[in-house]
Parts: sequence; structure tokens; C-alpha cells
Amino acid sequence: MRIRSLGVIDDAVVELSPGFTAVTGETGAGKTMVVTSLGLLLGGRADPALVRIGAKAAVVEGRIVMRPDAPAAVRAEEAGAELDEGALLISRTVSAEGRSRAHVGGRSVPVGLLGELADDLVAVHGQTDQQGLLRPARQRQALDRYAGDAVAVPLEKYGAAYRRLRAVAVELEEITTRARERAQEADLLRFGLDEIAAVEPVAGEDAELAAEAERLGHAESLASAAQLAHGALAGNPEDPEGIDANTLVAGAHRALESVRSHDPATLGSLAERIGELGILLADVAGELAGYADDLDADPLRLAAVEERRAALTQLTRKYGTTGDVDGVLEWAEKGATRLLELDGDDERITELTAERDGLRSELSLLAQALTDARVEAATRFASAVTAELASLAMPHARVSIDIRQVEDPEGVDVDGRPVAYGPSGTDEVELLLAPHPGAQPRPIAKGASGGELSRVMLAVEVVFAGSDPVPTYLFDEVDAGVGGKAAVEVGRRLAKLAKSAQVVVVTHLPQVAAFADRQLLVEKTNDGSVTRSGVTVLEGEDRIRELSRMLAGHEDSVSARAHAEELLAAARADA
Repeated sequence: MRIRSLGVIDDAVVELSPGFTAVTGETGAGKTMVVTSLGLLLGGRADPALVRIGAKAAVVEGRIVMRPDAPAAVRAEEAGAELDEGALLISRTVSAEGRSRAHVGGRSVPVGLLGELADDLVAVHGQTDQQGLLRPARQRQALDRYAGDAVAVPLEKYGAAYRRLRAVAVELEEITTRARERAQEADLLRFGLDEIAAVEPVAGEDAELAAEAERLGHAESLASAAQLAHGALAGNPEDPEGIDANTLVAGAHRALESVRSHDPATLGSLAERIGELGILLADVAGELAGYADDLDADPLRLAAVEERRAALTQLTRKYGTTGDVDGVLEWAEKGATRLLELDGDDERITELTAERDGLRSELSLLAQALTDARVEAATRFASAVTAELASLAMPHARVSIDIRQVEDPEGVDVDGRPVAYGPSGTDEVELLLAPHPGAQPRPIAKGASGGELSRVMLAVEVVFAGSDPVPTYLFDEVDAGVGGKAAVEVGRRLAKLAKSAQVVVVTHLPQVAAFADRQLLVEKTNDGSVTRSGVTVLEGEDRIRELSRMLAGHEDSVSARAHAEELLAAARADA
């Protein structure tokens, strides 16, 4: 990794080797920034407070070697990234304003992709994880993760049934608790639908009736106008000497026809157009005559139309969502559908009740399967952690896992009794420790001293690490509170784990660092920053000096140097 402008680090390169790498240095030297940098590369939260004062942005770049068919490589290629000679290049930039950018294999990608890749690349185990594991809920999640598909498969089925049961219960409660409101709604809908059915409106009827009412209300003036227009076009029989448009046009047509032979090109065309005009005038006159004859100033019909319009207007005001009869019909259609739903409440309650009872029975079976799988996994897990504790200078300690249920009259039946249930089943899981023979198992938060708790948590983490299919594990000072022979055993155990995976440990313990294949020293310059030369690989005399400092507080102690050389020799012999 290359780290620039992050916290106390100005510009530094961290080279992690295969096997076991220990990161050491004085308190406050910036070791934690190494962990933070890796967290950013893995999609961790971008905190602008991490940006070094005076810098515009912090940048972390990493080069991760992997097989082309590794899950992380496949997922990165799906996002458009490319491997560089068998390595994936990842970078993360965090600006002082809080903006964050990520690049994978030369492509800009969402930060969320880094988190997806992290699941297949690195498992981080730190003091925060330890504190989280003190909570029973986290212990159940941890046990489920350790159990793998044996729990994951029934848990997925249980979760689907649980979610459906919740949805059914909510709908059933809504129907039953709101029965009065729903009955009132049904009565209102039924009244409205009956009122609309009594009138029997037809789509567009209100517009047609409005036009008819307008026509009937002005029948006399319309007839008079039509007759006058007809007389002007076709003549008035009561005024034989009157001149009408048809007569005038006919005269004009005859005049042109008598001379068109002398100028057929012009007058012939005009004569034809006047002839067409005469035909059009005759048609219009005929239609006007028919219109005047058809007009009926019937006051009874007008009254009937107005009465019908009043009935439709009343419906429109009450139910017309669009202000017309079409809106009334739309309301009636939706209301009829809703009424069918409301009238079917009793039937729906019966259906939902039957489904609820069936789901509860199914949950009972799935919960029992979950419990059985967890009990089996708990036995294996407790044995594995107990074995790890023997390797961590706690040979007489015994770890067990208590899996229990809480009775609840409203719960589901498991093993013949009603117990409380939730989205993860019916089990409460708690990790117990008996630190020595004869001691009663107690929750690890109460049954272990500080040093014992650190070793128990480290044992738990190591067991988890063995079940995590990732190539790299990062332990951030999980050896806190451990010293002496136990610290040596911690280092030995981590070295053993490093034979099958890459292990990175941030530590203050020389007994742990001595077992590392490579030791990195993080140190500040005089101005309080960590520069490119501030992260160095320690070899030979330099490593002995750092181990001496970790042992005695200063590098030049003769006894500390002797002890450091002894530690290194013992670790190499153990390897």
C-alpha cells in the first residue's frame, strides 16, 4: 500500500509479505493508520477528519495479488476493471471536503464495490470486533457464520416465512381492528352505487343534454333565423317579386353561358364555378328548410331534459371526480371494486387466519431445524475455541455455548412449548467460559479477566479465521492485555495461522512480533509526520533493536538485546 496525507502519515509505502507481518512502533506513531488505510481500500467510511492538515485529499493505493479466477477478480472484471500482471490495483481518495472516489483496475467505480470485493479479500479482526462479540446477538450471528450452510439454508427459509407471517398478521389486524370503519365505508359505497344505478347515467350524456336544452330553449329564434336565411337563398313564396340568391346566381350563370363560346378558357371556367355555387346554395337552402321544419318548441321535452340534467348534476357534484358524468362512472367502477373487497372481509379473514396458522406451524419446524443446526455447530465451535485456548496458555479453560429459548404464550411451538421468536429464529446464544476446573461457566464478559478475555477473543477470531474463505487476515492489537508466556503462545498461534494465509498483526508485544516473517516499523520524523522512509522493513540488527525497545523501553539495553535475540531464536526454532 501507498498512503499519502492520511492522519500523521505524509507519504509512506507499506509492503506486506506473504505469511506473517508484524507492524510495530511507538504509541501514536501511526500504526493504526495502516489499519485505517486498509479499511478505506475495503470500502470503509470516508471521514474528512482523516485528511492530513494542510492537504487537499488523502490517497490510499493498494496492489493485491490474486488468481484471475478468484471471486474478487471476477467481480472486478464484471465492473470493467483489469488485472495488471496478476494483481488488482485499488485506490481510494478522500477530499478534505468529504468527497470520496474509488478506482479499481484503472476504472472509476462506486465505493460500494470495494465493500463487495473486501468480503473475498480480507477479514479484519480488531478490538472493536471483540467488544461486539460480547453481545449475545453478535454471538448468535458469529455462530451462524461459523456453521455455514447448515444454518444459512434453513435460516433463509425461516426468514421468508417470518416476513410473510408478519405481513399476514398486519393485514389481519387491519381488517379486524378496522371492521367498523370498513363497514361504514361499505355502507357509503353501497349508497352511492345505488344512487348512481337509479339514475343510470350514460357516458357523454350530460354534454348531449346541455346541447339539446340550449336548442329547445331558443327554438323560436332558431326557426325564425332559419326561415329568413332560407328565404334569402331560395325566395319567399309569400313575396313572389322578391329577389333571392338562387335567382341572382342562376341569372349570372345564364349570362356567362350565352357568351362562353367566345372566350371558353376564362368565361367557361367562371361559368362552371358559378354553376357549382348555385348547387351549393340549393343544398344549403334545403337543409335550412328541413332544420326549420324539425325544430320543435316542445316545453314538455325541455322540462324533461332539464330534469334529467339536474339529476346528473347532483351525481356529478357528489361523485364526479372529473366534474362530468364520465367521472361519476369512473367513481362507480372503482367503488364497485372496493365494495367487493370490503364485502369479502369475512372470507378474507378466514383465508388469512388459515395462512397465519400454517405459517406458524412452518416456523415451528424451521425454528427447530435452526436450533438443531446451531446446537451441532456450537459443539464444534466450542471445542475448536477450547483447543485454541490450550495453545494460548489457558490449558484448563473450557468454552461452551448456551443456546436457549424464552417461553412466550404468543410465540411459536418448539419442542412442545410456546417460545418467543424473531427474524433470526427462537434461539438466544451466549458464549460461556469456565477459566479453570471447578469453575461454573459464566458469560465471557463476566467470567474472564482482561488478559483472559483477550485470549478468548483471539481464540474466537482464529477459529473464525479458519472458517473464512479469504486469503488475508488483519489483527489490530487483539493481543491487548496479554503478556508473558501467554504472549509467546499468541505469537506462536498467529505464526501457525500464517502458514495457510497472509496474516498482518498490529502489535505492541515483542513476543508476538518475534514470530513474524517480516516486521515493519512505523516511526515519525522530528516534525511529527510519517514520511516515505517512516515505514521500514526491519532486518538483522535493526529488528533486534526494535524488539529491545519493545521489551525494555530503549534500544541499548544489553539484557533487552539478549532477550530479543533469544525471542527471535526461539521463534525460528519453533517455525
